[in-house]
This record gives sequence, C-alpha cells and structure tokens, in this order.
Amino acid sequence: MKELPLYQHEPHGVFFLIDNKSFYASVEATARGWDPLQVALVVMSEQPNTNGGLILATSPRAKQEFGLKANVSRQRDLPDDPDLIVVPPRMNLYIKRNLQINDIFRRFVPDSDLWPYSIDESILDVTHSWKLFGDTPRQVARRIQKTVYDELGLYTTVGIGENPVQAKIALDIYAKHEPSFIGTITYATVPEKLWSIKDLTAVWSIADRTAAHLNRLGIHTIDELAHANPYLLEQEMGIMGQQLFALAWGIDRTQLAERVPTKAPSIGNSQVLPRDYAIQGEIELVIKEIGEQVAARLRHHRKKAGSISLSIGFSFASAEATGRSGFSHTTRLLPTNRNDELNEALIMLFRRYWQGEVIRNVAVYTGRLAPDTGEQLDLLTPVDEQVRATDLARTVDELRRKFGFTAIVYAKSKLRGGTAIQRASLVGGHNGGNSYE
Repeated sequence: MKELPLYQHEPHGVFFLIDNKSFYASVEATARGWDPLQVALVVMSEQPNTNGGLILATSPRAKQEFGLKANVSRQRDLPDDPDLIVVPPRMNLYIKRNLQINDIFRRFVPDSDLWPYSIDESILDVTHSWKLFGDTPRQVARRIQKTVYDELGLYTTVGIGENPVQAKIALDIYAKHEPSFIGTITYATVPEKLWSIKDLTAVWSIADRTAAHLNRLGIHTIDELAHANPYLLEQEMGIMGQQLFALAWGIDRTQLAERVPTKAPSIGNSQVLPRDYAIQGEIELVIKEIGEQVAARLRHHRKKAGSISLSIGFSFASAEATGRSGFSHTTRLLPTNRNDELNEALIMLFRRYWQGEVIRNVAVYTGRLAPDTGEQLDLLTPVDEQVRATDLARTVDELRRKFGFTAIVYAKSKLRGGTAIQRASLVGGHNGGNSYE
C-alpha cells in the first residue's frame, strides 16, 4: 500500500513498544517453574477489612477460562476451582525482572533510545541500530522476544511503528492477538489498520469521558475522527483536540532522546486507606504520617517546598450522599521541609474544609520547590530550638536510610488508625515480598 503524500515531511523512524505479557502473573509462574501461558494463576493484593483483595494480574489462561480481569475483579469474583492458583504480589521481584528486561533491551539500543514506559512496557527507538541485528525490524523484534524468553522465561509482545504512537496502537490492537505477538502499523497502513478501529476507547489515550465528548460531536470511530474538522476539534477540546486529530492520522513527532524537562516539579505521596475513616483523630494521624513522609522526601532531594496541597477522597457512601467525591486545596508557606511546619499547614487545610465526611483517600503534594541551601529562622522561636528540630529530623532520616523505616517510628503510629508501619513493607502500595525465587 502506498503512503499518502501528507506524510512526506513526517519523521520516519523504527520504534518498538514492548510489553511483558501478563507481567506479574508471568513472573510468578516462571519463579515456580511453570509456563506462563499454560497455568491458571492470579496475583491478588491483600486488603484486610475491605470488600476483598484486588486482582492485580491474571495469566492468559485464568483470563480465558474464568473471565477474571486485572484491576477489575476482586476476591469475591474468584471461582471455587482447584485449578486456579492465587498468589500474593511480590513487587520487589517484579522490579528486579523489569530491570533485567531493560538491560536486555540495552543490548539493542543505547540508553538515550530506551524509555521504560511503565513497569511492564518499554519504548525502543531502533531507527539507527536495528540493521545491526537483523534483515528487517520484525526479525529484530523476534530476536528480542527470543532473548527475553531464553533468559527469563517471559513472553513479550511487540508493536512496531514508524513513530511511538503507531507502535503503541500496533501493540494494543494487533500484537496481543497475533500468534507471533508482533503487530505493525506504518504510515502506509494507517487507512487499513487505524481507521478501521470502531471502538474509540480501544485506542491509547481515549478514555470514556473523551469518547463521550467526541460522540457529542458526531464522532464514533477513528475514521470519523481522522476526517473531522480539525479546527472544530481544537475549538471544542483545545490542544487535546489537536493531539487526537494527529493520533487518528498516526502522526507523532516525539524524539525519545529529547527528554522534556518538568516545568513544575512536585514531591508528594498518596494513600488509599485500608478501611473507611470517620474519626477526626484517626484521619489527622494519617495526614501527619503522610506529611512526614513527604518532608523526608524533600530533605532527601535537598529541596524545600513553598506550597503544599491536601487532597481528600470520600468513601463511596459519602460521595453518594454529598454529591462530591472529595476536596483538594493548596496553601502557600515559607520554604520549608520541616515535619511540624508542613503538618501544621495540612491540618489547617483539613479542618477548614472537612465537614465530617467518611474518607478513603489522602494525598499530599508540595510545589514551588527551591534548593535547601539554608535555614529560614523564625524570630518567635529560639534559634537553638529550631536548629535542634532540623537536626533531629535529619538524624531520623539517616537512621531509616541505614536500618529501614521501622528502625525508628513515632509513637503515634502505634495508635489505632496509624498506617505508616504497615505501609513500610509495601512497594507501590502492595506487598514487596522479596526479590528471591
């Protein structure tokens, strides 16, 4: 198929977007000596005092035979079947495998042409290197797949495109359903492979709300999106309308080697609570624990924050009753990374805007970051007292760095409602386990 003339001035590269098939489940299967495609296995988080653990990953067989879906199905959805194996997550092991897989990718591209997109996906710009490893890009993709399987026992799927967005759509729509686990989209095949997609939400970056907005404009397929009025899309959706129009034509001018600097860096932390919290003292305890974690991260990065934000998410019942899902507010402060000053601002925000709702999510983020180059003294507090507080915080940080978070904890974290001790063993909000098979 001949390429359309409008693509003549677009960048033509060779990009691989590589996904580790059913990653967590596959790692658990191989760690036990099983073929990931042959065993029915799910990885399920442990969530006591809730409506059951969440299934984080399913093997292809578990998905096919039992209809289980990752990040959707819960413990209550598990069938009573002895053939189904349920295991807890081991995030440290998954991180170790991710690092090993990306080290394999580095044999085919330099660091500047590798972008770990998530824990189970990576983008490779092989434009300048693929000819060193095969006669065609597809042959190189097969070689990478074989290397990962031979060394780690894991299956990978590969989307190939002339830019990253083509590779991503090729991966999601085609590669995962091909016997070879390889799919390809080029500028020449955009009309055939991209415009034929009927479900807008099947395409990366188009979620339900965006699809609903497009539907209101009379756009229901990728073909209709590609042939819509681009000026109307921009008028209705701003820069997102421009991006969606370019996506429908398979256009993406991203260069992996050109790292985009963060315009407004932020340091923060968030937590989904293990149960509904309704008692003010317990909620404030969790807020303070998270505030102290954020303060420690600021000190670790040698930064001070000039603003702090508190976001509170209500429980489902409270959201239904109030018509609000939660609240989020920010306040300015003198640049600081001290526990007490950050927590004072957080508690002030909480007490000002909380109206007794039951909550389930807490998030704390800091902004307006500045280098930690000195101590901003408070004229109302003795200097030695301020210096002592700063030294104490840094001493606690150093002890935790050497011996682990639980080597020294504040007594309040032992009170009912405290979560810091339990969360110390988690990685990404889930059981870290260990990295040993």
